[in-house]
Amino acid sequence: MTDNQNLLAEQRRALILDEVRRRGGVRVNELTRKLNVSDMTVRRDLDALARQGVIEKVHGGAVPVVEASTHEPGFEAKSALELSAKEDIARAAARMAVPGTAIALSGGTTTYALAHHLLDVPDLTVVTNSVRVADVFHAAQRAGGAGGQRPGAATVVLTGGVRTPSDSLVGPVADQAIRSLHFDVLFLGVHGISVEAGLSTPNLAEAETNRRFVQAARRVVVVADHTKWGTVGLSSFAALAEVDTLVTDSGLSEEAREEIAEHLPGLVVAGSPETSGGPESSGGSKSSGGPESAGGQDG
Repeated sequence: MTDNQNLLAEQRRALILDEVRRRGGVRVNELTRKLNVSDMTVRRDLDALARQGVIEKVHGGAVPVVEASTHEPGFEAKSALELSAKEDIARAAARMAVPGTAIALSGGTTTYALAHHLLDVPDLTVVTNSVRVADVFHAAQRAGGAGGQRPGAATVVLTGGVRTPSDSLVGPVADQAIRSLHFDVLFLGVHGISVEAGLSTPNLAEAETNRRFVQAARRVVVVADHTKWGTVGLSSFAALAEVDTLVTDSGLSEEAREEIAEHLPGLVVAGSPETSGGPESSGGSKSSGGPESAGGQDG
């Protein structure tokens, strides 16, 4: 049995999606030969990807879905995509969190994956506008039992605001909460990232809230899988020059890596052999000096 036959359905579908996006369309018989699986298996995979809204089935194959710049997928739809890549990114990014510091996590499925890996980092103050991220930390605290909060558990501040399809809280309430705070590191999920548009999102209110996050952080770490490179949403909220480090996955092409290296001080390719041994950031921070704590954190 070949390696391709041993692929998990998730991995196989990720390969199919990459092939569809790279070539602009593929035929079923091409995929059966490439993956060495049955026609029925490929058709099931295409059905699953079509339900997620990332491809469109056509006679004999599939083509990519061209999304409008205003299209904002829901949390569940996005969480089914690039699972392995998001886990690799989350593990690498978690190594950048220093115990006892104040961090911010924006909304998104990659920051949601990151939150699970931050549970073992002691004494963090975590500010987030993501309902899902907050739930990760609160569930871990409840798991501590009747004795109350477990030692070293994170202090979590949820901003409040209006809920988006991706379960982020945005708008004036969130913006006001973030405006008075200061973070050592912002871990930022994005809808799209490109040289021309910088960081972008299809949601205008979320763009403003993310802009506030960036302004309040000493260091900005973007966590985004390779499919986000070259994607442009309706509203840009930060230029690449405002990003210190991009943590992405090994699916990013060499051409894209070279282009990113020209514009960012730090690039971490998670899951690649050269970055699997330890902390991998080569980027600097937005300002020098000692760690700052989040506003309102006393004792």
